[in-house]
Amino acid sequence: MDTSSHKSDFVQVNGIRLHYLDWGGHGPVLLFLAGMGCSVHIFDEFAPHFADKFHVLAVDRRGHGDSDYPETGYDPDTLSEDLRQFLDALNIDKVILVGHSLAYIELSRFTVLYSERILRLIFLDAAYDNLSPEYQAVLKNNPMLKMMPAWPENNFDTVEDYIATVKRLTPSLAVIWGEVMEEQTKHTIKIALDGKVADKMSEAEFKAINNTIASYEPEYSKIQVPLLSFFTLQDGSAFLSSEYMTEEQKALVIDFFKTVRQPYTNQYIEQFQREVPHSKVVVIPHGHHYCFIKQEELVYEEMSKFLSE
Repeated sequence: MDTSSHKSDFVQVNGIRLHYLDWGGHGPVLLFLAGMGCSVHIFDEFAPHFADKFHVLAVDRRGHGDSDYPETGYDPDTLSEDLRQFLDALNIDKVILVGHSLAYIELSRFTVLYSERILRLIFLDAAYDNLSPEYQAVLKNNPMLKMMPAWPENNFDTVEDYIATVKRLTPSLAVIWGEVMEEQTKHTIKIALDGKVADKMSEAEFKAINNTIASYEPEYSKIQVPLLSFFTLQDGSAFLSSEYMTEEQKALVIDFFKTVRQPYTNQYIEQFQREVPHSKVVVIPHGHHYCFIKQEELVYEEMSKFLSE
């Protein structure tokens, strides 16, 4: 059950309906953007912590949460236009953007297009460069690609079956599972007339988003506003599954993170700091991609310091 203290509402912008949450508060607007496939309810416990000094909101981008699911419009410019019109609809002139994972697209592109509207940026393990040859090499060498079972082709009989499958196939989500994950998941699925449960996001929408990820080169070097970026040095332990991995396979995963993934991440952090010399970087050892859940206290403290400077 959703117990987060907020207002849930919709606005019609750019030809679609966007859903948002408003936790209230006074001060500059702090707007949260969730990652790929997540709803704004992923911030139900974290976002309200800032309502004592900020007006805190979160918006579901198109194809996510309770917003509309068009098959097109997932390119950086359209996503940025959605965001611009959303801010205009709520009479928000300037904003602090906080984005997780996929939100690097809006944080980067929107700031380049409308820097005058951005007070500060906060990347929650979201400063990626998916186009670099180095990153592509990391993906190619990921042993988990050959270990993970395929997602079932048929829809699920119950929400409980759906959640159980997510936790079974994605151990990294299982380790952070709790009320927030339960609630946010309910806003990413649909129940058909026959009672079957499926993802709201269609295959066409999923492909459109991934095409953007595969083609958009982040424009970090063009960003001039104050910026805080969290990077997680993951050790691989969250990805281990006793259900579909042998002990030898588990060892391969840990070795991959130690000898491939972590060295690349360290190298990329140095590159990011060169490209954005005015940025503040926080590296989280043994961190989790959903750092604002798993390492909530640390992330809150660092964000609070950055926002008070």
